[in-house]
Amino acid sequence: MKWLRRVFSGIHAFMALLFACAALMLIAVSARIGWSAVGEGFDRAAAESIIEAVGLLAAAVVALQVAQTITEEEVVRDAHISAPTRVRRFLSRFMVVIVVALAVEGLVATFRARDEPAQLLYAGSLVGSVALLLAGWGLFVRLNRSAEELEPEAMADAKREDRKLR
Repeated sequence: MKWLRRVFSGIHAFMALLFACAALMLIAVSARIGWSAVGEGFDRAAAESIIEAVGLLAAAVVALQVAQTITEEEVVRDAHISAPTRVRRFLSRFMVVIVVALAVEGLVATFRARDEPAQLLYAGSLVGSVALLLAGWGLFVRLNRSAEELEPEAMADAKREDRKLR
């Protein structure tokens, strides 16, 4: 059974590598868009290009954070998410990057909606989805706290593992 766990760890490591490569490519594309925007001059079109580059950087952060989370949780720690503490921590790390990425995308869509009012519905739905995600995440964390109190040793184990990663 241990060989199967190693296979899964290897697959997770490969997936983390792919996410990291995607993040690097997004960073390169964002830098190219930003550089060309500055070369075009300092006008509204350049500002929109830079905002688009920021959106791509936010997506790169998401990809990099997912790669880091997969690496830490599935490869380095070789942890299996079952304890409430682990679930909350893993989901919280993931939700932070998703919420930030959606919020930045909502900002980009809002700026684009100034020229195309039809895009305002899209921008509003993005901002609304960020609000719903935050509310759902908050509810999950609140409800999960009572489960964590039943297993205080799980929190102590997670803190010990954090010290190992430093």
